[in-house]
Amino acid sequence: MIDRIWHGWTARADADEYERLLREEILPGFADADNDGYRGARVLRREGDGDEVDGDEVEFVTVLRFDSIESVKRFAGEEFREAHVPPAAREVLARWDDRARHYEVREEREY
Repeated sequence: MIDRIWHGWTARADADEYERLLREEILPGFADADNDGYRGARVLRREGDGDEVDGDEVEFVTVLRFDSIESVKRFAGEEFREAHVPPAAREVLARWDDRARHYEVREEREY
């Protein structure tokens, strides 16, 4: 399994709208796409605290799960390390990472 991890930041006023886009449009669109190696997503949200994240920003981390790096390439293309930021997301994000990072899942436990 491969996790594709990417960061984006919104202004505090746009955070709920971006989260709604993720939940209702963007992530369901990924699931509906013709990519049988896509296994799901996790969305993390952190309010700005003025320390690591600007107090006026909200940080989002999306973790997309794939069967293999080949599945990631089918999803994102040959330049799979480049961020895939849909136009609707670009309208509410203040900034984002230009590249996603990919990690091999070595172990996972839930209790």
